[in-house]
Amino acid sequence: MSVVIVTGSGGLIGSEAALFYGKAGYKVVGIDNDMRQYFFGQEASTSWNRERISKELGDQYEHNEVDIRNPEAINGIFSKYKSDIALIVHTAAQPSHDWAAKEPFTDFSINANGTLVLLEATRQFCPEAVFAHCSTNKVYGDRPNTLPLVEQETRWELDPSHPYQNGIPEDMSIDQSMHSLFGASKAAGDLLVQEYGRYFDIKSAVFRGGVLSGPQHSGAQLHGFPSYLMRCAMTGTPYTVIGYKGKQVRDVIHCTDVILAMDTFFKKPRIAEVYNLGGGRESNTSVMEGIQMCEEITGHKMETSYTETNRMGDHIWYISDLSKLKSHYPEWKLTYPSVRDIFQEIYDFNKSRWHR
Repeated sequence: MSVVIVTGSGGLIGSEAALFYGKAGYKVVGIDNDMRQYFFGQEASTSWNRERISKELGDQYEHNEVDIRNPEAINGIFSKYKSDIALIVHTAAQPSHDWAAKEPFTDFSINANGTLVLLEATRQFCPEAVFAHCSTNKVYGDRPNTLPLVEQETRWELDPSHPYQNGIPEDMSIDQSMHSLFGASKAAGDLLVQEYGRYFDIKSAVFRGGVLSGPQHSGAQLHGFPSYLMRCAMTGTPYTVIGYKGKQVRDVIHCTDVILAMDTFFKKPRIAEVYNLGGGRESNTSVMEGIQMCEEITGHKMETSYTETNRMGDHIWYISDLSKLKSHYPEWKLTYPSVRDIFQEIYDFNKSRWHR
């Protein structure tokens, strides 16, 4: 039986990948030690999601509570399955640029060293496997903030005459800008995936995500904007808007569409590719617009406050240009092209978990 290894299998994208490939008949080997609880507290624990996957997939799923920074443990898993491994979906990460400044060594060791451990295990035990890596738009640092932005009533927008009007492409420089320590550690992992592809002919792709979302996301104040925002709206928890007048824009992509993009690559892999992956021009929102949608869906007015100082290295406006991905894989398209539909699904899925 072909094996799919999923790191961060209790998280948003990892759990979606595990369920997708398990239901497709693959043996899914999950790797997740619930570090999210360590990063963001008990509320962000992914243990409930891991239990859900195990229940749904049964013997099709094998869970390993292993740290990706541990080469002996990772090599043990890879050596067990060797050439049966068809795909590695690497989603495990320290995901918050706020948290990274608290423990830089922890952040870098997970996002950079952990990725290196997985790549080397792939090279040693299953060099024909496909390696799909979840990177981030934070690798571009704050360079997008140098674009000519226009302030509108509820959002910042790009000057309509600018070549990036369709979104930010992969050829934007990642050099000489402020990334946050998180952005730097993710950039290191991002480049390692590319280098292992070029040096060792590993079939690999880096997916530089915008805001990845979905109903099973364990959102927290420091990470997971749509999930956390909706939870605040549903539970009556005060929400703090951080900088840029709440008009900062993000494109939001559903976790299903992320996995479909990775699966499309898996079926027709290339070497050392880089793709920007988000909601693009179809699915995006400002914080102000997101608050309004959550209020409309829940029927409750949110309690909000505002902090003038923005996060260091944070984007004012970020929308992904999906042109490269669509040109390589024209069969792929967004199945959730509306950010409001994503908020609605988060609400419907979590009614029994989050309430006032």
